[in-house]
This record gives sequence, C-alpha cells and structure tokens, in this order.
Amino acid sequence: MAGPQVLSDFDETHYISDVLVYAIPVLLLIYLFRLNQVIKSTPEEVSRLSPSTSRWTKKLLQETYERLEKDCITTTSYACSIPPKLKRRYVVTGGSGLVGGYIVLQLLERGQPAEAIRIVDFRAPNRPDMVTGPASEVDFVQTDISSVESTTKAFSKPWSPSVAHLPLTVFHTAAVIVPSERSRLVYKLCEAVNIHGTQNVVDAARKAGADILISTTSGSIAIRPIKFWIAPWKLWDVSGSTWPRHFWQVLDEKDFFEPPRPHDGYYANYPASKAAAERIVCGANTPSFRTGCIRPANGVYGNPTDNTVGGPLNSGDYPTWTPHIIQSFCHGINAALAHLHFEAVLASRSTKSSLPSQAGRPYVVTDPNQPITYNDLYTAILTLATTHFQIIPLPPILILLLSHAIEFYILLPLKYPIFRRILPPLTGDVRFLQPAIMDICTHLVASNSNISRPVEVGGLGYTGVITTLDGMVQEILEWNREHREAEAEGRKVVYHTSIALPDQLRKAGAGNSTS
Repeated sequence: MAGPQVLSDFDETHYISDVLVYAIPVLLLIYLFRLNQVIKSTPEEVSRLSPSTSRWTKKLLQETYERLEKDCITTTSYACSIPPKLKRRYVVTGGSGLVGGYIVLQLLERGQPAEAIRIVDFRAPNRPDMVTGPASEVDFVQTDISSVESTTKAFSKPWSPSVAHLPLTVFHTAAVIVPSERSRLVYKLCEAVNIHGTQNVVDAARKAGADILISTTSGSIAIRPIKFWIAPWKLWDVSGSTWPRHFWQVLDEKDFFEPPRPHDGYYANYPASKAAAERIVCGANTPSFRTGCIRPANGVYGNPTDNTVGGPLNSGDYPTWTPHIIQSFCHGINAALAHLHFEAVLASRSTKSSLPSQAGRPYVVTDPNQPITYNDLYTAILTLATTHFQIIPLPPILILLLSHAIEFYILLPLKYPIFRRILPPLTGDVRFLQPAIMDICTHLVASNSNISRPVEVGGLGYTGVITTLDGMVQEILEWNREHREAEAEGRKVVYHTSIALPDQLRKAGAGNSTS
C-alpha cells in the first residue's frame, strides 16, 4: 500500500508545480496590465483642476496662431509689466540660456544700458533674439562656475567707468539639468555645477560687492519619487481611490521650511542638487547681502532650445506615454519677470539694518492659467507645426520596466569596472529613459498664490504676462518662421538645448575640479 501512495504524492506535487509554472506568469501579466491601466488614468482631484472642457481644440489653436502672427508677444508688448528700471549693474550667470536670456532682454527693455549687464555662462548666446539688437552688445564672459578661479575672474572683470559705481545685483540662473539620473554614482556633475558652482557664485558675488543675489532653482525640488508598485489586492479597489503613492503632487515651497530630505527623497540628482543650492543661497541672506530663489514649475519653455516644446518639435517622431498627464508649465518670460519682481522687493529698503520678510526664501512661479495636459501640447504641434511631427503612443508600464533595465545597464560598469570593457555605453536619447523620468512625468500642479500676494503681506506682487496657450503657440510660430527662413537660404537650423549641455561640460572637463 505504501508504493502507490508515494507515487500519488509525487504526481500531486508535480501537478502543483506545473500549475505554478503557468499561473505565476499569467498572474504577473494580469498585475502589470492592471497597473498600466491605473498609470494611464487621471485622479479626479487633478481632473477638476483641468477639466475636459478646457482642452485645446484645433479651432482655438488656429485662432491663437493667427492672432499672434499679427501681434507677437515681445518685451515691448509687455514692457508696462516689467518692474521699473533701477540704477544698478547686473551679472546674469546662465544669461545665454532660457530664463537668463529673458532676464537680459527685460533688463534692456526697461532701460538698463548694455554696459551695465554682464553674461557669465559656459556657452555664448546663440538665440536669434540675443545675437541681434541691444542684447548683442551685452558683455559675455565664458565661465565654468564649478571652478573657483573661473568664477572669480568673471566677477572681478572691470566694468565700464559709467556704471562701475552702481550697486550690483546677481541673477544666478546657471545650472546643469540632468532630469533622468538619480544614483549618487553619477551625481558628480550636478554636485559640481549646481552645488559647488552656486557656492562659488555666492562667494564671488560677495567679493565683487553685490548686495542682492537671486537664484533660479526649480519647482521639481518639491517632487517626491513615485511608489509605482502597488500591492496587487489594492489594484482592484472598487472605490477607485487607489493610486501609486505621490502619483499626483502639488508643487509649493513647504519643503523649504522643513528639514532637508535625504538624497533618495528627491526624484533625481538634479532636484537634490538644486535643493542644496537653494539652501546655500537663502542661507547667505543678510541685511547687506539679500538673497532669494525663484522656483519655475514645472517644465520651463519659451524658445525652441527648450526641452518641453522644443524637444518634441526637434524629434519629429515622438514616443510618449504622457498624453493624459496634467501639469503646470512656466514660460521663460514669466520666470524672468518673477526674478525682477523679487529684485524690486529686496532693493526697496534703503537701510541695510533690516530685511524684508521675503528675503532668504524661495517662491514658486508658473503660468497664469490652469494646468494643461501633454495632449494639449501634442495637439498644438500637430495642428500648427509646418515640420513633421507624429506621436507614437507607448504603454507606460513598458516604459517603467524598460527604464529600470536601462538604469541597471548604465550603472553596472560604474559599480563593477570590469564591465566597462564588455558593455558599450548607451548613446542617443535612450540613455535618458531611466526611472526618474517616470517620476517627473506625472500629474504636477503649481500655483502663483504666494508669489502673487501683495508685497505688504509677504508676496512679490507678481503677475504673469503670458499664458501657456499663447506661449506654446508662439514658440511653434517662431519655429515655423526659423525653418521657413532656413529653407529659403538653404541652411539647416541647429538648436543647442540644455539636455546637450551636460555632455559638453563633461567633454570640456567642467566639474573635475571644484577647488
């Protein structure tokens, strides 16, 4: 009797193992399918902030395009909204870039002479609106702010006698943007430029006699990493209220008034470094050296060199998993205006023995309208751009899984040098597809509630001058014009984006020495 019973037990065990072999993959696929559905959804709380009735239609986009074609938004068109001219001189680090460039243009528009402005940047200006007209007369000093020597030299360069006696304001907008990397193994460049570079700028500004320093940080500092992997039994919650933790977030300044988070409390190296830089700037605040920070939220745009609008325009065929994602955006014009409003507040007290309540803290700034979906942006490009553009929809769960694989591949040779001889480095845009990108491509909402409050009650009295609709449509309009002109002249349009800057800095050896 013992023999048959043993055989029966063996068969039962074998049967169970066969079932598990097939059941586990099936259950895993069901889990991933359901998780994909959740990630492709929008929480009701966010939908109410950007209802379906506010989507950009082709008619609205075409009417906006025609209006802006006749009457483009320029510094002259909103000159009355720029804070009045101050008798000061200016250093703008990162002045060749998006926000820094608009600060330079606005300073010139309100009457600051070109000799009173100095651009300190790694790259010379190449934007069409900065290589012609008064902006082309502004002094440029090529600088690696991660180097003490280079930064000090840029700030100590003699000024024209006509302005050398004026008080000095520093707008620090220079930064390296690497939104896809989160490991400390690849933190060196962000740390060198965004943290050590900021300290170098603060020290050089003090030494040069500056009494106001305003830095551009980032609304992304407030973003917390998303916990995508939900417990399987929660995915089928009939109430529909189960979402990945931090799947939608409000971008504000509350974190600044709390203890700093650990490195892995930020979604990537970039916001971790900008948070540290922000505390350096605000910590340097004194009655004789007034400081503050502006946090543009979330994607900053306003020129085809940007990543938010310029990135898709330059891509042509654009893989995406974010059409449903709702976010706030900030035009470079609005971000620049916020800096000038901050300066006006910090310069408003003539005595050096007291500080306005606004000093030594950050303010979030965004466009003066409700958030939009990425599909609004894609619809605008598809409707208005004269160049080829096509979105390639991808399931977000595929991108999530692939991003972890790509990050593992990139970090493996850094953890184990032996693999450097075996694994070729990734090139092209695929290397940016890492988990941090999933964290920043989620529902992110910001407001101007604090920065727009009257100065008397702790705000900056800021009002945005360009909406996301007008800003993005005008950028597409400018894109079309530049490409038509280039085609007529038989040349190719080349844009230098912020995403390309880290590679240029690494090739130049920037950040290798921070002493």
